[in-house]
Amino acid sequence: MNVITEDKLKRYFTITGEAIKKAENSGNRTELTKEREDFLDMIKRYYSDAEFFYKKGDFVNAFAALNYAHGWLDAGARIGLFDVHDSRLFTVDEENSLPEK
Repeated sequence: MNVITEDKLKRYFTITGEAIKKAENSGNRTELTKEREDFLDMIKRYYSDAEFFYKKGDFVNAFAALNYAHGWLDAGARIGLFDVHDSRLFTVDEENSLPEK
């Protein structure tokens, strides 16, 4: 349980990559367009960092970078920068998300 296997890391790359695509293609329920772009930039940078560490065989830092990327995704979804309704990929639900505009 305390080992980051390559299989586990690949699964997290898949889930985070899928969430990134969903966030990019989603609407924005706020007027924070610059902030949305900033969030997407940070997410992609952390994902890229994860790929860099993975290629070096540094699974611990790759896993950490993926978790940072997904944290930004979840935060953006939670405040409405990404209008996603997918509890498999994001920690959002209908009750706790911002109301529709």
